[in-house]
Amino acid sequence: MVIKVFLASSSGSTAIKKKQQDVVGFLEALKVDYAQLDIACNEENRMWMRQNVPEEKKPANGIPLPPQIFNEESYCGDYDTFFDAKEDNLVYSFLGLPPPPGSKEAVQADKADIVENGTHAEETNAEGNLDDSIEVPVEERNGDAHSKEELAQAADEEDEGEGGEEEEGEVAEGETADDEATEEETAGDEAPAEEEEAVEETDEVTEDTQAHAEEEEEQEEEELRQLEEQDEQGSEVVFVVCGVLYCFVFWPYRL
Repeated sequence: MVIKVFLASSSGSTAIKKKQQDVVGFLEALKVDYAQLDIACNEENRMWMRQNVPEEKKPANGIPLPPQIFNEESYCGDYDTFFDAKEDNLVYSFLGLPPPPGSKEAVQADKADIVENGTHAEETNAEGNLDDSIEVPVEERNGDAHSKEELAQAADEEDEGEGGEEEEGEVAEGETADDEATEEETAGDEAPAEEEEAVEETDEVTEDTQAHAEEEEEQEEEELRQLEEQDEQGSEVVFVVCGVLYCFVFWPYRL
């Protein structure tokens, strides 16, 4: 297979010259065998290029401009498609060539084969073909590298986590119930104590009232005694006064 690059050696366009140099320089860097075909000095090359470029790839005026790239008789593309392939590391696919082992494009192709076919591209049989007997697990095909054991272990951990949360919830509820029972017992103990304090206060009030009543009774008795003594003293005074008057009034007449 020979890669053909159609160029215009005497082009007056700087942009065309730059594109041609870019394509040639990249092919030389990849060490790809190619042949340069000048359309400026060779009419046959120019006519062949125009006739073999697909109609849908031609510009509006119908005249394709260099550089145009072919693999033998097969059309590869122009500079724009070449540039896109270079950016995507797909130049060998663009040129219709197998990528060399170890290249980025070969690694990408191996990964694509693994995903699509479920086989390792590196493992081949004695005839050099891919060994279909060696399959990649379904998890790897789908991009999920977790095994069934790992998934089961993760599910068990989730169940344990949920069970632990339930146990913690039950323990918390049990502690809450114990706290409430303790508070009720404490409240029951405090109620009798308050009743006893109220009874003691009532007893104290009753004793004070009785003492105060007794004091008042004693004061009343003392006042009565004082009044009786005053009455007795008044009676004695009246008696004495009457005696004196009698002596002064009636005694002289008796004489």
